[in-house]
Amino acid sequence: MPSPSFRSDINGLRAWAVGSVILFHFGFSTFSGGFVGVDVFFVLSGYLMAGIVLAGAEKVSSGSLSTGRFLANFYLARARRIVPALLVLCAVLMVLGWIYLSPQEYALLAKHTVSALAFLSNFRFSREIGYFDVEAHQKILLHTWSLAVEWQFYLLFPILVLVLWRIAPDRRRLAMALAALALASLLLSILTSASLPSRAFFLLPWRAWELLAGALVFLVATAPPPTKRAQIGLEVGGFILILGSVLLLDQTVVWPGWLAIVPVLGTGLVLVAHRQNSILTGGAIVQWMGRCSYSLYLWHWPIVVAIYYLELEKDPAAIACGLLLTAILGWLSYRYIETPVRVGLVRLPSSAGYAVVLAAVLVVLLPSQMVKMSKGAPGRLPAEILAIFAETDNRNPRIAECQANGDNPVPECTYGGPRLGAIVIGDSHAGAVIRSVEKALPAPDLHVLDWTRSGCKTISGLKRTKSDDIRCAEFVDLALQKSQTLPGAPLVILNRTGVDTDPTDIDNVEAAPGALASATTPVRDPAYFANVREKLVATACAFARTRPVYFVRPIPEMPADVPISMGRARLQGNFREISISFEEYHKRHAFVWAAQDLAAQRCGVKILDPLPYLCSDGRCRGAFDGLPIYYDDDHLSERGGSRLIPMFRQVFEGSG
Repeated sequence: MPSPSFRSDINGLRAWAVGSVILFHFGFSTFSGGFVGVDVFFVLSGYLMAGIVLAGAEKVSSGSLSTGRFLANFYLARARRIVPALLVLCAVLMVLGWIYLSPQEYALLAKHTVSALAFLSNFRFSREIGYFDVEAHQKILLHTWSLAVEWQFYLLFPILVLVLWRIAPDRRRLAMALAALALASLLLSILTSASLPSRAFFLLPWRAWELLAGALVFLVATAPPPTKRAQIGLEVGGFILILGSVLLLDQTVVWPGWLAIVPVLGTGLVLVAHRQNSILTGGAIVQWMGRCSYSLYLWHWPIVVAIYYLELEKDPAAIACGLLLTAILGWLSYRYIETPVRVGLVRLPSSAGYAVVLAAVLVVLLPSQMVKMSKGAPGRLPAEILAIFAETDNRNPRIAECQANGDNPVPECTYGGPRLGAIVIGDSHAGAVIRSVEKALPAPDLHVLDWTRSGCKTISGLKRTKSDDIRCAEFVDLALQKSQTLPGAPLVILNRTGVDTDPTDIDNVEAAPGALASATTPVRDPAYFANVREKLVATACAFARTRPVYFVRPIPEMPADVPISMGRARLQGNFREISISFEEYHKRHAFVWAAQDLAAQRCGVKILDPLPYLCSDGRCRGAFDGLPIYYDDDHLSERGGSRLIPMFRQVFEGSG
């Protein structure tokens, strides 16, 4: 039976928020903006915490409660609410990881478990990955970033309110001070979300305004609207803003920038409406989801990751089973972990409650730290499986040092001796095999000059639309200038151009003009391809005026992460061959081949074909002799690159 102070509207909002997030993560395109559910949660947390903290501040001010006791009780109450279910989730994942994960994946899970239990995972993820990146599906605890943000708010907010209340024990002045802080955070978010996307998404300073917005609603809206019509109007208006954001936004928007104001304002309107037992928030299913929302949120993302692990992300049956499993595990967690543990800990003295929580955390945290330190406990797996997974890390050891990313300048590393022997220019595919070019050099005193930049195609005049990649075009033009002053050593060009020029690539067909944009080709039409072809050929021919130029045919791209997929299959006692047919390869790269041939005809650019070294019997394979030659799905590992050394020797035979 709910208490008299129970707010069914708040519980219903939790349901809408968690439902939006879950459906977004499970890939329902209708809910393309479902990530705003987290923003709704932040507003609700700020609203609820303001009520608790303000009541405590008033008691401290009156002398009926000491500051230390209030803070101790507040933090313990938050720990009772958050830690038990999170702890069980982390423990279960660590057990399953022992069985199903590679050493690299298991070490990563252990590292993220430690961060999650320390409520620092938002800092960790802000340095590792973007929330919307494909690699996010390899981060089993990615969703704990929002718990970290809330916990950090919980740590600071009561102290802030106590200080402000002591200076001026007045709700209006407190609201003004919090409004000033919220405005500063909002301006930070609006001004820097585009330039600092990971920090803006994951870190508290950029998110604080959303939590403070909830606190301001509590302080300002002290009573429900006077009429039912006003309540309905505010509630409906609020839901229009929230659901409009969920249905109309997508992951291409800058977030949280100024657009985040829309769902935050919508949540505030629903809170101000204070409408109980509404058709929008009062239904039985909605109320059940609201009660279980925290556990549903905890369990849904690992299930999404598991579906991707099994490569079933496009299987409707798998998605339906995933949703059902989310509901079951969410309910079990709420019924048998959240509720009984929270009630049981309330009965203990504060000191005992803290001791129990700390001891329980250490039971999971310490083994996780040991797994992290052991680099994923590799001893649990047979040597043959370890050798497969090891190819994940078998890449150019200088790649982080020598390959430029974002808007960083190209370091121009050299591999080998003191004299220039060759130049390699291109993207990460070129960086993956540059040491093989070094090994093909005809003399030990020669070196390879590294002109590689992640995601940067060697095409002058074509600029990316993303601000972090704008220096790509600048670098290609700079390389053309430098080429005129360097000795006439051969230049090797290698790019993953197919991702931008494959007309059959459904996943990228709409994004391509944004990846290789030109003022004259705003859409991916014949003019776009003609523009790319001409600029690609013209760039190669411009280099060919000062030195021999070699185009490497595109590296075959596999349909799955080779070492991970092969290793996972072996863990289950199966053998999996990952390959593509010649027909698939040529269909994807027909445009690039034709453009390279045109460059050869126009200005004598020579062609290097990796297919004889990577393919046989009509198929290009991801592994030879039982071991991968790729470190993911499209980058050759050092082992794979070594197969191309004879091909690269042709460069120096031709120049000799």
